Parts: sequence; C-alpha cells; structure tokens
Amino acid sequence: MKLSVIVPAFNEERLLPATLVNLKERVPPPFELIVCDNNSTDRTAEIARAAGATVVFEPVNQISRARNRGAAAATGEWLLFVDADSLPSKELLSETLEEIASERCLAGGATVQFESRELFVRFWLALWNATSRLMRWAAGSFIFCEASAFREVGGFSEDLYAGEELDLFRRLKRLARRRGRRIAILHRHPLHTSDRKARLYRWHEHLGFLLKTFATGGRTLRRREDCSVWYDGRR
Repeated sequence: MKLSVIVPAFNEERLLPATLVNLKERVPPPFELIVCDNNSTDRTAEIARAAGATVVFEPVNQISRARNRGAAAATGEWLLFVDADSLPSKELLSETLEEIASERCLAGGATVQFESRELFVRFWLALWNATSRLMRWAAGSFIFCEASAFREVGGFSEDLYAGEELDLFRRLKRLARRRGRRIAILHRHPLHTSDRKARLYRWHEHLGFLLKTFATGGRTLRRREDCSVWYDGRR
C-alpha cells in the first residue's frame, strides 16, 4: 500500500521545514511527499524541493484548490493531508496506518492539540475535539482517506473558502455507510499543530465570524473576503 502525503502551503517558509522533516522521519515507506505551493511569494516551493518533495502549483489561493491539486498529482492508494504548521507524532501516524491496514476504515482524522493559556481558546478546542469525535468530522490539518473514495465524492468543494473539511466528511460518511466502512477520528495521540490562529486573531474576531456564518446560513464560507482568518496572510 502506497501512501501519498499532501501538504498545502501558502507562504509557509517559517514552519514548513519542520513539518517536512517530521513527515520524512516518521512516515514509513513506501510513500510520496507532495507539497502544493498555493501561489506563495516566499521560499515555500524552494524549501519543499530542497527537502525532496514533489512540488505542484495552484495559482488560486484557496485551501480546497490546493488540497485538490495535490491529490490530483498523487499516485498512492491512500491520501494523507497534513497542514504545513502541523507535526503528527510517530504514535499518531502508526495508529493511522493501523486504521488503513484494517480495511474497515474509509477515511478519518484526529483530534488536535496546541498550547494556549487563554480560557476561551481552550474551551473552543475542547468543544471542537468533542464535536469531531461525535460527528466524525476531521479537522483539515490532518485527514486520511482512501484515494478512490476521495475521487468518487469529488474531493474538496471549491465553492468553499472555509469549512471544506466538514463538507467533505458529510459526503464521505454517506459513502462509508453504503460500503459498510467506517470513519475514524483518532484521539489517543492528538495532532500537534500551531496555535497561530489563536495568537494572531482575537477571540472576538473568531466569534464574529461564527455568528455571521450562522446568521447567513453559511454563506460566509463561500466568500473569500469573509474568511479573513484563513486568507489575510497573517503568519
């Protein structure tokens, strides 16, 4: 079984090197490492090539398109999407490969973990992890999926600028039920990811986005200008 590890990256020269080293050291062969340069203006592509990754380019700055572009170049039977600011542990990767080898799992993800002393941030992180496990929704920072299933459901929706992972898993869950397979959200070894969204954006910015999303019935997710937390370039 060959695994394709896909890292979408927009101006990630600061955090990408550690992520690529982490993956190369901890993912057992055979696997291919693909970085999608999502129209970066820094050394993202150069760093990825120097690390031995296959680099593909997506000119439209959108996370769905970046992940889909990486998946289009993948040749593995399974896809693993890892964000450029995330460091999956050896234990998490081992558990992921066990799920894949079981042949009962169609797709999955992991709960997430990062350091923060702010009560608001810790509350929302705990709430997300509980919701993720209950609803079998994977955080976009770590998603594994059978490649044929990913392509059958159409990949990430390019109509969405945020929340694309929830939409993907809505479709994957339907497919899993039809095939008699399951969706796994791993929680014994949470994904270690960057806290930069919590540091760079205040609680009222996050809350304002959530309230506006609920008030508009999710239409904010379809407008890049409303999803500034993902696209305004703060690093």
